[in-house]
Amino acid sequence: MRMRLLFFILCAAAAAGAAGAASSEELRALLEFKKGISEDPLRKVFDSWNIYSSDPASICPQFYGISCNENDLVSSIVLDHLDLAGEIKFSTLYNLKYLRNLSLSGNRLTGRIVPAIGSMYSLQYLDLSGNHFYGPIPARINDLYGLNYLNLSRNNFTGGFPSGIQNLQQLAILDLHSNLLRGDLGLLFSELRNVQYVDLSDNAFHGSLSMDSGNIPSVVNTVQYVNLSRNQLGGGFFSGDALILFRNLHVLDLSDNELNGKLPSFGALPNLQVLRLSNTQLFGPIPEELLENLIPLREVDLSRNGFSGSIPKINSTSLTTLNLSSNELSGSLPQSLGNCQIVDLSNNLLSDDISVFQKWESLLQVLDLSSNKLMGNLPNITSYFKGLVSLNLGNNSLTGSVPPSLISSPNLVFLDLRRNELDGPIPPGLFTSMTLNHLDLSNNRFTGPIPLHGSQEKSLIELSTYPPMEFLDLSYNTLTGALSSDISNFRRLRLLNLGNDGLSGELPNELTKLSQLEFLDLSNNHFKGKIPEKLSSELKFLNMSGNDLSGKIPENLKNLSSASFYPGNPSLTSPDGMRPTVGDGGFPSPNGRKSHNSKSSIKIAIIVASVVACLMIAFVLLAYYRAQIGDFRVKTAFGGQTSLTSRDIKHGISSRPTTSLSFSNAHLLTSNSRSLSGDMVEPPAYAASSASVIPNLIDTDPTPSGRKSSPGSPMASSPRFVETIEQQVTLDVYSPDRFAGQLFFFNPRPQISFTAEDLSRAPAEILGRSSHGTLYKATLGGGHMLTVKWLRVGLTKDKKEFAKEIKKIGTMNHPNVVRLLAYYWGPREQERLTLANYIEGDSLALHLYETTPRRYPLLSFNQRLKVAIDVARGLSYLHGKGMPHGNLKPTNIILEGPQYDARLTDFGLHRLMTPAGIAEQILNLGALGYRAPELANAPKPVPSLKADVYAFGVILMELLTRRSAGDIISGQSGAVDLTDWVRLCDQEGRVMDCIDRDIAGGEQHSKAMDDLLEVSLRCILPLTERPAVRQILEDLCAISV
Repeated sequence: MRMRLLFFILCAAAAAGAAGAASSEELRALLEFKKGISEDPLRKVFDSWNIYSSDPASICPQFYGISCNENDLVSSIVLDHLDLAGEIKFSTLYNLKYLRNLSLSGNRLTGRIVPAIGSMYSLQYLDLSGNHFYGPIPARINDLYGLNYLNLSRNNFTGGFPSGIQNLQQLAILDLHSNLLRGDLGLLFSELRNVQYVDLSDNAFHGSLSMDSGNIPSVVNTVQYVNLSRNQLGGGFFSGDALILFRNLHVLDLSDNELNGKLPSFGALPNLQVLRLSNTQLFGPIPEELLENLIPLREVDLSRNGFSGSIPKINSTSLTTLNLSSNELSGSLPQSLGNCQIVDLSNNLLSDDISVFQKWESLLQVLDLSSNKLMGNLPNITSYFKGLVSLNLGNNSLTGSVPPSLISSPNLVFLDLRRNELDGPIPPGLFTSMTLNHLDLSNNRFTGPIPLHGSQEKSLIELSTYPPMEFLDLSYNTLTGALSSDISNFRRLRLLNLGNDGLSGELPNELTKLSQLEFLDLSNNHFKGKIPEKLSSELKFLNMSGNDLSGKIPENLKNLSSASFYPGNPSLTSPDGMRPTVGDGGFPSPNGRKSHNSKSSIKIAIIVASVVACLMIAFVLLAYYRAQIGDFRVKTAFGGQTSLTSRDIKHGISSRPTTSLSFSNAHLLTSNSRSLSGDMVEPPAYAASSASVIPNLIDTDPTPSGRKSSPGSPMASSPRFVETIEQQVTLDVYSPDRFAGQLFFFNPRPQISFTAEDLSRAPAEILGRSSHGTLYKATLGGGHMLTVKWLRVGLTKDKKEFAKEIKKIGTMNHPNVVRLLAYYWGPREQERLTLANYIEGDSLALHLYETTPRRYPLLSFNQRLKVAIDVARGLSYLHGKGMPHGNLKPTNIILEGPQYDARLTDFGLHRLMTPAGIAEQILNLGALGYRAPELANAPKPVPSLKADVYAFGVILMELLTRRSAGDIISGQSGAVDLTDWVRLCDQEGRVMDCIDRDIAGGEQHSKAMDDLLEVSLRCILPLTERPAVRQILEDLCAISV
């Protein structure tokens, strides 16, 4: 008996010793893992993961986020959402033999997953989502046979998912969304076994959804959630025979792909609850069973497709969300909506009397019927739908007055009735609502005063708070009377638009109480008197032009554009008492003095203009002559010296300031200098350049001479370089006062909605000109800013081809590209516009070559590498969609925000052009130094994926050297361009000579810089040796700083 007891004691002691040894190893492993964490803002790890205690067994109670099993061995590491940063070495965790759960989601960690992770056989749960991990996913991850949860989403993983995932038979959840993964999705899907949840969205997977009877993967029997949206899938939808096999499917999301085809009959899918097929190029009729009780659907989204015909009868009792917007549906509104709570039928061709509302059920919360052909008098909708939160009936043909009890709904937050034919007075109840946040009644026929009176009593006495209204647009009506001082009760207003209404009287001082106001438009009314002092400091847009205001512009508004106050307001002066002269188009002249209309002034102006014209002709001739023999310097019209080279003259580079104007004149730059009236007008002196001599080579790229531009170098020609300099400008116009063509949106539910007429009235300023046309920044009535590219005459294809190609461009949606918002096709050849949201930021060219005094600090090497990776990501996305950029250069790369997130612009525009236009674009790229050699020798050159890679390689060299691609550099081997110079420096072992000293760290340069240089050199290899951009992206992500 004693021997047996002794034996048990010895065994226990041995086990304890083994556990102690294991714990010591685990302690060392965790401390090594901790070394990879460089930032811990909450100090959860830094303050608890330490060796103050000599007892390894204290790991679990002491170390934050660590759990242990019954033997005090580490089984779980959970460090989610701590904002940790650093480079994680997964190899440090190999000694945690009992680790089952590793969760690091929602941090800023980086690093690669190394192949040896396949040796951590105990892992069952791995979550690395929401970090910056990169590189390929190693094949050995498929050796984790016990894994049942794998989430690598929202990282920067590249390549395909390795073959062999069929080994993970315990895997139930697979989430890889928002990476840079690619490959044949059909192949990956065929290897899945018992997975229940699959999210591969927002990647670059390709392939089709076709499945034949002999190739049905076993996953169809178990999968419940499938999200494959925002990939590159094609080849049509599932066949009807394959679809019915997904018996357990609850959610199917295939939106933002290129499936192209008709939907099959869905048959009976007893568990399908969510179907999202938005923007998948599907067409044909909508299958009736989707809106019946045969399938228990709760949400159906078929928006942004080409579905046609009428809307099937809605009999489903489970359906609560229905989105059929932006299709080609016609006919009447449905007679019943069943139990739907959210319905969007906007942007179709539906024609019906709005009175059909009265037949619908009362469960509606959100209803959008905008942009159809609805008519009739507006019924008291909210009396039928007490739970209504949002109602949009804009851009129809509704008539009559607004029922006084329209806002009887206690929950109504959003009301949009704009662009109808409504008349009569505005119901006062709209301004006493304590729920209404957004009210748009613009472009109707409302009359009478704005009924603000009474809002104070209700808001202050009954509810002791201010109305929640943030957006109020009553513009383009026929209102009368003064603006009441009760406007001060709307303290939360961010947008107030009363433009073009016929209001009169003095502006109330109570406007100053609207401290959150960002957008204020009171233009084209009959207001008089002084502008109130100290309007909101948050104002980003102000328009008081077209009134009869007087006195001085308040001091806090003096920095706003003069277009905020003029034309109109003849007695209004600047804070210093001067009255700016207003030229054609409403632009103040630079001297700010009063204009004189006497005949002597006109004679003087004619004489001066003639002299200036002669001087400019002489200047151009001299420039052309001197360009043939070398560099020259010339005094500019602004004083100081500008360094111009023969290359600058060749490319049409000039120091053009940004100018403010209005789209109401639809400025089309033409070869003839004529105004709308047909009279000849004299171009301003600063607008003359060699661009008028060689119009086909106008571009906005900077080409500074030498390593760094001199203070007066012509950098301002970039659309993102120019400072706003108040100069009078005259532009040639050949367009009507309003756009009469068609405006097409790529997204049926854009963040901002507007019409061609809204665009025609938008104040605008020129950002720059390029070989494609003229770029503007336009500000809509709601304060939203757009970038509008007005394409040059004669460059674009016919309407059918143009529409086909631009729709493809409009589907491009990635964080590193600037997505097109819409396009406009006018009735005349001059009216071809592309529109995008305005991006706050400047071009890479400005950040690299800006002269002193600089607005931005010089980019560090880490920032330049980040820009390179961002550009490669955007380019990889475009190439994955089969879309060459075609015009890649630093001025088409915008750095947005404090983190300098790079976004590509002007991509794919060659697809809209005639062969002559494409040839001109490529010629322009060659002149600037970004054209691939194979394009120079091709009889009919067209942009290609490999040509993009070459241009990207040149940009990488610019990032490393801070020399422009167009520089001619003198060295030991004579004068060479940038690419040859970098090659020579590399071949001769003089890499240090070409790297920008501002990032080289004195006399040394890092291995990361060498690596980046090597990548750039591979990008400019001959065509057959040049790598694809996805390989370049992987190599850039692998560079360790």
